[in-house]
Amino acid sequence: IPSVNTDWQQSLESSYTSNGKTEMTDDDQYGARMLFAAFDASEAKPFVELTSRIKTQNRATEWTKKNQGAEDAATLKFWTQPTHLLPTDGLVRKTALEATRGAHTDVEKAQKLYDWIVANTFREPTVKGCGEGDIKTMLETGNLGGKCADLNALFVGLCRSVGLPSRDVYGLRVAPSAFGYKELGGNPASLKGAQHCRAEVYLKAYGWVGMDPADVAKVMRQETPEWIKSPQNALVAPVNKTLFGGWEGNWMAFNMAHDVKLPHSQGDATGFFMYPMAENASGRLNSYAPDDFKYQISARETLT
Repeated sequence: IPSVNTDWQQSLESSYTSNGKTEMTDDDQYGARMLFAAFDASEAKPFVELTSRIKTQNRATEWTKKNQGAEDAATLKFWTQPTHLLPTDGLVRKTALEATRGAHTDVEKAQKLYDWIVANTFREPTVKGCGEGDIKTMLETGNLGGKCADLNALFVGLCRSVGLPSRDVYGLRVAPSAFGYKELGGNPASLKGAQHCRAEVYLKAYGWVGMDPADVAKVMRQETPEWIKSPQNALVAPVNKTLFGGWEGNWMAFNMAHDVKLPHSQGDATGFFMYPMAENASGRLNSYAPDDFKYQISARETLT
């Protein structure tokens, strides 16, 4: 359930219908809201339908206007801590220190790490779903290909390792892109597979700032039949600039949660929570296979 309320998104009411036993709940650390449903084995046609209403808007940092952020020290410290998939020591910190050499301000460090992701990682279309976000393995193996949950997670982990508060924001593309890139939008009639995570970095003079180097990599790899290798390419340069400090409002956020232990689950905690999840007597179903899982997601614009 959308559970992010900021100046760029308002998560409004959610309603649901089901023939199972249901419960509205959230995780106990990040406030990620969710709907739990359980069904009797005798139920021939179990179903649950959830409808959420949100408001979104484009965001862009005005770099000429400084408006000191308002987060307290404890909150900022929380967003620099390691998680299971985002260690901040060892090779992660070594990589970040090398990438930020010569940078003095937090803006300069963020820019260098963003540029490092764009220059050194790449979109790998064969990765299932949005990837797993195991940044330590990525760096240890040297395999820096992946999707948004890999590339943006690596950006967040590198930021945290050098003291920049940062976080992954897990969500869904809900409409075509007005920015003109076919790969950066969703088909409202069928959004299964439209999950997408982004990132935020806290900069002292600007507050929380939106980032999405993974979408730069997506444009480079998939916007045209030819794999574009340079961020200075005329097609890539505008999106490369825009996604350092902003993103388009055709996307909504679910949560910013990591290491989520799902209620009543017999399985392990999930590294992030961006897909419908289900379990039966045989174990957890494959969230990355919506046709086998049998879930559908759609969206429509409403006027207020």
